[in-house]
Amino acid sequence: MSRNGSVLKNLDWTTLFIFVALALFGWMNIYGASFTYERTGIFDFANPSGRQFVWFLGGLLIGGIILILDYKMYDMLAYIFYAAMILLLLATPILAHNVKGSYSWINIGPLVFQPAEFAKCVVALAVAKYMGSYGYRVRDWRDLWIPAVLIVVPMFIIMVLQRETGTALVFLAFLLPFYRQGMSGLVLLAGVLAIVVFIVVIRFSILPVAIGLVVLFAILIWRTWKIKRFYRWVLAGMLVVYLGFAGICNFAFTKVLQPHQRVRIEVLLGMKDDPSGAGYNVNQARIAIGSGRFFGKGYLRGTQTKLRYVPEQDTDFIFCTVGEEWGFFGSVLVLVLYAIFILRLIQMAERQHDTFSQIYCYSVASIFFFHLTINVGMVLDLLPVIGIPLPFFSYGGSSMWGFCLLLFIALRLDAARVEKWH
Repeated sequence: MSRNGSVLKNLDWTTLFIFVALALFGWMNIYGASFTYERTGIFDFANPSGRQFVWFLGGLLIGGIILILDYKMYDMLAYIFYAAMILLLLATPILAHNVKGSYSWINIGPLVFQPAEFAKCVVALAVAKYMGSYGYRVRDWRDLWIPAVLIVVPMFIIMVLQRETGTALVFLAFLLPFYRQGMSGLVLLAGVLAIVVFIVVIRFSILPVAIGLVVLFAILIWRTWKIKRFYRWVLAGMLVVYLGFAGICNFAFTKVLQPHQRVRIEVLLGMKDDPSGAGYNVNQARIAIGSGRFFGKGYLRGTQTKLRYVPEQDTDFIFCTVGEEWGFFGSVLVLVLYAIFILRLIQMAERQHDTFSQIYCYSVASIFFFHLTINVGMVLDLLPVIGIPLPFFSYGGSSMWGFCLLLFIALRLDAARVEKWH
């Protein structure tokens, strides 16, 4: 407990209430997505909604334990947690079974969990620990390479060894905390340009793009022959970097991504038209959301979901159930609630007095923002389907507990800010 009042007194109750509201509404929609006339009990453990409610209660229990523990523990043990998590991630492909081409789920008796969902919290603690150390400042890119390694190592293990691309990409969310701590905006610009290059390379192939850029840079170098040799080397260097990155993009697309993931990207980019195959999920999700119109068809009255037209409608595509049964009004209300929740986390980060807590809270806000943007974007056919859950809405115990870990540690650090400075 805090010396200047209890943790409960200093707790951000507004953020906690928003979490509970989102989790309960998500639980209701899981019941709506999985509802059948044979199984009508919302608390029935044979129904996904029954299991989700137990996981929600378990998340509250985990949160309660986190709030009781000393806040200093998360800083002191951050590296130990990180090392243990890396070992667990390395062991996962050995212990896991093949689930849709992914080796990321471990079975321990009746318990099935995905360690990668908990890795996000552990990495956030490790990055905050390093960047919050005494005397650390972001002066140039060399100050970021160790935090970058802390992020890339689990990301590589999850993407390559476990073949779980969607979860691995979530670690890109750490770019936003880096930017807040002083990273140059040019890095974010480079990230955006990298995405553009990836799309161009995949959409139009390497050869014509490479030839076009070779000609372009040759002309630029010829036109600028009278200027300093330095600029000619800069132009040549940019060309080399582009060609190297284009080769990496092509390799990643053809060798790293799995066939179903490549097809999803090709459908999104208009390279293929596959409404009955890779594009089926998205097409059915759009139909379900569109059929809800403004106020929706009503709770438990969604025909698309009741007839199981939308695959994964209680996990990755849970938002289409919201759109069909609650309509545009309900969907916007959910998005507004998420926006307030994320803004509260940003506000929480801004009021921290120490760098460790600030970076951790920013990391949590960024992870939630990334999950929300990608999940809703893929359901609306604005982004490729990469398969990541909607926080507190998608069915799953690992994701629920992973998000609870992220949130409640942030709440505990925030509640302790009075104790730290008195």
